[in-house]
Amino acid sequence: MKTVNMHEAKTQLSKLVDAATKGEAFVIAKSGKPLVRVTMLDGVAPQRLGFLQGKASIPEDFDDMFADEVAAQFQGGLE
Repeated sequence: MKTVNMHEAKTQLSKLVDAATKGEAFVIAKSGKPLVRVTMLDGVAPQRLGFLQGKASIPEDFDDMFADEVAAQFQGGLE
């Protein structure tokens, strides 16, 4: 398990926490004495971007879908 001193933990906190959320626990030490162990909480999973990738598709005409119907509603063509 990685041990970091207090000063390094303060300056690299974001990086260390990111590593901990990936299962890389570490120990914070002061004057060479271990003080605390940092690990990810049980049951708390980091949020993953793109977790639905490949599960859905967007039609090619997505930006133009129903454009005629919407235009007609603004122009008073549909009721």
